[in-house]
Amino acid sequence: MRRTFLNVRFLGLIFLALLAGVWPVAAQAGGGLGLGTAAGFAVLADSTGLTCTDSNVIGPVGVSSSTTAVTSTRCKMQVQVAASAYADFLTAYNGFATVPPCNPSQILSGTLAGVTLAPGAYCFPAAATLTGTLTLTGTGPWIFEIGTSGTGALTATNFTVVGSNPCNATWWVRQAVTLTTSVFQGTILAGADITLTGTALAGRALAIGAVTMTGSNVFGCTAGGTVAKHHCNQGVGNGPEGCDPGNSNHHNTSNDELGGTPGDPGRQGRKSDDVAAMATNTTSIVTSNAAGHAMNSPAGTTTSKAGKAAGKGKGKSNGKSK
Repeated sequence: MRRTFLNVRFLGLIFLALLAGVWPVAAQAGGGLGLGTAAGFAVLADSTGLTCTDSNVIGPVGVSSSTTAVTSTRCKMQVQVAASAYADFLTAYNGFATVPPCNPSQILSGTLAGVTLAPGAYCFPAAATLTGTLTLTGTGPWIFEIGTSGTGALTATNFTVVGSNPCNATWWVRQAVTLTTSVFQGTILAGADITLTGTALAGRALAIGAVTMTGSNVFGCTAGGTVAKHHCNQGVGNGPEGCDPGNSNHHNTSNDELGGTPGDPGRQGRKSDDVAAMATNTTSIVTSNAAGHAMNSPAGTTTSKAGKAAGKGKGKSNGKSK
């Protein structure tokens, strides 16, 4: 009797959430529309094929069946048959397809260039063509549903998503997804093919269709909801690394966090504290390196470049004076 009462109460809460139009966000936060075993995969493709050229994927790559054609040319990725995970993805995808439309205030249009969005559920009734920079504030979750009217693909070119927790953003797309020279964040649930070209994706690429990656990097989310660890060089702005704008400098905020432009590896807008910290770190590194060389070099057997130069200069001057 108690169990029946709890079940009825739970269904009532779901009904109220649907009426309020907040079910997508609440579901993601609570795992109601979770990915199941698909959450541990960076890429999932169906039996129509997986093609990878000059790309890297950090995280498992799954195909729906053993008959899926896999073509890999100069790629680093680990591919496995993942029928169960793919089935869990389909369940999650279909769950999103049945949620009510967004509230009118949450309907999006345009390219999203220069737009800032707080956590919430947002919709494009038809196709979305994105460019520029979208900023996500807070920790999420964010839900983007594209094609809620029945049709709609996602096309992004030179599009950058910054400021979010990549594993707490979801992009549900009715049809295909095409990302070109973009720095994208979030889990993509595509109703058709996914094509990545010259793109960095921090999140997941899960497709009811083929997945094609060319000159791209995918840094998948773990089942625990964190981006897989990877080496960063200059953060966002040094090609399609997909690095978080803070990972390129572990001691100081990096260029993008201080108003720099993604695509420019130079630091910008330095604060006085950052400059002081950089000077301290530089001095520390130089001192430790010098000490390390002194400790590792046997006395009388190793001469520094500066010492050699001084020796040569002294020898020449002595020679001339004679």
